Amino acid sequence: MASFLAAPRRPIATLPSTLGSVSLLASTDSNNAQPETLKIVQSTISKQLSIETSTVTPETKFADLGADSLDTVEIMMALEEQFGVSIGEGGAEDIATVQDAADLIEKLLASSA
Repeated sequence: MASFLAAPRRPIATLPSTLGSVSLLASTDSNNAQPETLKIVQSTISKQLSIETSTVTPETKFADLGADSLDTVEIMMALEEQFGVSIGEGGAEDIATVQDAADLIEKLLASSA
């Protein structure tokens, strides 16, 4: 009688190669933020950059607002304080637009509830 442990090993299941790479993090471009969250994010960004709130639209990129990397860090810190959440060191890496920031804040608020 052959031992079970001596049997050749075969994978239980394989994933189709058409899947490509899969991100474990949720996309931030899904526009999940509540309108009130977006409005507060826009206001916070305009205050941090000393610009008119009307120029801060959801689709606006931070770079288009004249924000450099230090400005972006300061914006993230202000948003953390404003909403009482912790974005973390790597949390803001994929944020390019105002909507991205609002969506991330909304996601963090939902996960802390």
